[in-house]
Amino acid sequence: MVKNIGFSCILIFLLFFLPFLWAEPARTPPAPPDPPASAEPDEPDQPAPQGNIDAGSMLNVLVGGQLRQMDMETYLAGVLRAEMPASFQLEALKAQAVAARTYMLYKRANGGSPNHPEADACGDINCCQAFQTYEEAAPGWGQDAQTFEEKIRQAVAETDGECVLYQGQPVLAVFHSSSAGVTQDASAVWSGSMPYLQSVQTPESSETVPNYHSTASFSAAELKGILQDALPEANLTGRASNWFTNIQQQPSGIVTSLAVGGVTVSGARLRSILDLRSACFTISFDGDTVTFSVTGYGHGVGMSQYGANVLAAGGMNYRDILAWYYTGTTVEIYRSAQNSSSAGAY
Repeated sequence: MVKNIGFSCILIFLLFFLPFLWAEPARTPPAPPDPPASAEPDEPDQPAPQGNIDAGSMLNVLVGGQLRQMDMETYLAGVLRAEMPASFQLEALKAQAVAARTYMLYKRANGGSPNHPEADACGDINCCQAFQTYEEAAPGWGQDAQTFEEKIRQAVAETDGECVLYQGQPVLAVFHSSSAGVTQDASAVWSGSMPYLQSVQTPESSETVPNYHSTASFSAAELKGILQDALPEANLTGRASNWFTNIQQQPSGIVTSLAVGGVTVSGARLRSILDLRSACFTISFDGDTVTFSVTGYGHGVGMSQYGANVLAAGGMNYRDILAWYYTGTTVEIYRSAQNSSSAGAY
């Protein structure tokens, strides 16, 4: 009897449990691998936005005889269109954007211009900074108009709120087109020196600047009339070759001073009188013709635009370009209580 009970138990075990022993055990799906500790979403490599400082700063700008209100971002885009070739390197355009913003803020902080007390700035290059709308600039850009406009807006956006500062304050960030190997100390052109507007080397040349060398020719009679109007005390008798004496020049060729009919003037003053492209010139005489051979373009103080473009093409970024031309300065976001008491405003 006991044997029968034992046999029955064995038979029940074989019938009900043996299939489970033969079957393949259920598999748990493998867990996904742990992500790397530094894994981040795959996003385009773009600079982080700096905010909307320019967009929040409103200006009154006198353009074409009309007073217009616009934000700093719009104003700077207009200045870049007018003041620097849009074909330039992006880092050069960014340097120009910072310089233009700084110049605007310096002028406003120091009382603006007596020519337009109702406006923060104007579009007259002889008073403030030139200004162009997209509609005015586009025809000259041709098929590149959209590309150039996008690059200008990028230069403004990626430098939002940044200024050239000396001891924490915006500098007089003047600029010019090109120089003859060195820029000018401010004291050589204007009445006083500024610690950040010193003479520095600049790399542009005839290979990188169109019309780097130019000439201006006058008949002796024409030249005499222009000089006599500007310098009535000058003695302009005799041959034209005797009118210009005691010419003082820097090694680069920039004329610092000379005597015109016995009256001592700076090279910058004669440049202005004769509308020469720069104060780096030599004078030659051929019969009744007087020719000024000129190198570079502009007053020569501060940032050279073509020099900045050469530096940018060589790999220098806009902050280093600005530090190169404005001695002892830093480039930082500048905040003041001019427009708002909030921490992020100008």
